[in-house]
Amino acid sequence: MEIFKGGRIPAEHKKREKKKAAYEKEFRYLMSQEEKMRKTAEQKTDPAWKKNLEQRIPPKVQVNLQKAFCTAFSVVFEQGEGLIGKTFNRETILEDYSIQDYAVQVKGSHKQIKNMRKKAGAPDLRNLAITTAEGIGLGALGIGIPDIVFFTGFILKGVYETSLHYGYDYMLPEEKLLILKLLEAALAKGEDWNRLNGEVDSWMEQGMGTADMEQELKAQMKRTADAFALDMLLMKFIQGLPLVGVLGGVGNPVYYKKIMKYVRLKYQKRYVLNGLEKIKKDQS
Repeated sequence: MEIFKGGRIPAEHKKREKKKAAYEKEFRYLMSQEEKMRKTAEQKTDPAWKKNLEQRIPPKVQVNLQKAFCTAFSVVFEQGEGLIGKTFNRETILEDYSIQDYAVQVKGSHKQIKNMRKKAGAPDLRNLAITTAEGIGLGALGIGIPDIVFFTGFILKGVYETSLHYGYDYMLPEEKLLILKLLEAALAKGEDWNRLNGEVDSWMEQGMGTADMEQELKAQMKRTADAFALDMLLMKFIQGLPLVGVLGGVGNPVYYKKIMKYVRLKYQKRYVLNGLEKIKKDQS
């Protein structure tokens, strides 16, 4: 508890309170957006026509799709980080984060915190255009499952850029685990969304730590791959059919946009909560 002598409030205290108010305003905005996501997820049900078509897809296709996504995540995480890293300037993004964060700390207004959010979302338009062209192009050729590696790579590219925009190193094992949890939660529906979203929040607030990180990463990778395979089963099956494959390919940008919306919101929330925690420590 802060005690001021002579009834005068130091300028540093006023600055801290201004920054706290800005963080709290952004937090309220983020929670309102998260609430909209929750309601959408709880109300989301697959239409009857989709369920009927999925029931006609051979079980082997779903198994192959699950294997394909699991392989894609494994390949990208283990071998593709270097290739994806060449598609953006890591150091430039981190420098930009430092500048943006410095502006928040110095000026402490909500405008600077909003700028963090806008900067983090800037690469999405470019990535969205690329994954749209890639999905439609391979769909026109009747290429479905082989597209999964490319699609997964574009999603992880967007997530990696977002993590750097908030100063986090996506190459750390604990950050990889969080990324996989984010991707699984982004596609969840109903009570699964509430549970997985709660897990994401717990990991962000309490930090990463597990007795066997390698084993946990493998287990989470499978859960995330299964979530993608189940949700995208019909789309990828159609994409693999000649002539009509383009209809499946157009789903790539839809999924990309949905996933990145959730990922960016959670990283911004993480940044805001960390800011509030620092202020709390300064006041104690």
